[in-house]
Amino acid sequence: MATPARLFGTDGVRGLANVDITAELALRLSVAAAHVLGDEARRHGRRPKAVVGRDPRASGEFLSAAVIAGLASAGVDVYHANVLPTPAIAFLTADTHADFGVMLSASHNAMPDNGIKFFATGGHKLDDAVEDEIAARLDQEWERPTGADIGRVVTMPDGHTRYISHLLAVLPNRLDGVTVVIDGAHGAASSVSPEVFRLAGATVHEIGTEPDGLNINDGYGSTHLDHLKAAVKAKGADLGIAHDGDADRCLAVDADGAEVDGDQIMAILAVDMKERGTLAQDTLVATVMSNLGLIQAMEREGVAVRQTGVGDRYVLEEMRASELSLGGEQSGHVIFLDHGTTGDGVLTGLMLAARVCATGRPLSDLATVMRRLPQVLVNVKGVDKSRVESDTELQEAVAKEEAALAGSGRVLLRKSGTEPVVRVMVEAGDEAEAEAVAGRLVDVVRARLAL
Repeated sequence: MATPARLFGTDGVRGLANVDITAELALRLSVAAAHVLGDEARRHGRRPKAVVGRDPRASGEFLSAAVIAGLASAGVDVYHANVLPTPAIAFLTADTHADFGVMLSASHNAMPDNGIKFFATGGHKLDDAVEDEIAARLDQEWERPTGADIGRVVTMPDGHTRYISHLLAVLPNRLDGVTVVIDGAHGAASSVSPEVFRLAGATVHEIGTEPDGLNINDGYGSTHLDHLKAAVKAKGADLGIAHDGDADRCLAVDADGAEVDGDQIMAILAVDMKERGTLAQDTLVATVMSNLGLIQAMEREGVAVRQTGVGDRYVLEEMRASELSLGGEQSGHVIFLDHGTTGDGVLTGLMLAARVCATGRPLSDLATVMRRLPQVLVNVKGVDKSRVESDTELQEAVAKEEAALAGSGRVLLRKSGTEPVVRVMVEAGDEAEAEAVAGRLVDVVRARLAL
């Protein structure tokens, strides 16, 4: 019998709004979460408290109403922060000493999708075991509170200001003299990022900051950089900052319109923090998908790199376990653990602009700290992914190619978590070599792992 699909994915419960993510599911899920995440408060004789926020997509309106209704009906006091970035909800969960937080967002996904994400006390992402406990409580009978024991719902009008004040407080220097274009992806950053950059002293031009509930991520944001590149060049800006729908990511564009990805951003910030003495243990945490160029650059700069599995939750786990201060992903999730518990695209953009301002160097020059090696990624479909590690001939082929690259490149084979797919990733000194190595390994994968 097939193992039933897990309700929670790598970043909460996500799917097509009103089909997969329904009001009924949102209500049931929030009730289950109230019982699991509110237990500690009840044991101490307190009524649980939760912070709830959302991104601007239209479905968030009815889904947040369902979540709030479920929480209050289960005896949880709700502080409704309305539209704010995901890292703002994580921050407010910690800052208000709430027992947990709830964010409704599908991040960089298209508008029809939505998702429900929970934060534990302190604003931390939930462990798998806690998520599974919530899923297991979905259909359990429960005693409904009545009278004065029903949860109360209040708006949180100062959530926006508290988050912006937090960002400004951790900025190492002002941004006077820097001109920046902000692309808010018509998402949760739209009312926050331009304002905080202006308060920090920057001259700001905006695109993608007019959300109407339907246009989130539509042609704008970190997955669609063309508008940002054009705007930066048209305005003569020093740099451009692109967020995704819930603003937990940041990618950048230099004054010439060239993309600066998450690996380059991490390299720039790691050097900055090392110089300022704030890079804990002179160590950066990245995933196995980060470009080898990042590893090589950090070695030259005297920064150690620890690599984790793919996903910012694994980066965060390593950071917390080893008490490290900076980590992230190539996609633009960057975590400053001294200042937040999750990827924060607004803070990342501020820190990057602060480095440009403090050094007087253009972003294009700062980005030369690392050279991105050409990377080829091929998805091999219809194969038995379970035999990737155990097939001797395949592993020998991988070892042979890695030996031939002699430290100037690397090979990574990854199994898809949801499909019969093996991902073959190769980095090498030039594009032709990377494509040749990838082609040979794809042939071996198809031959050895055929279904």
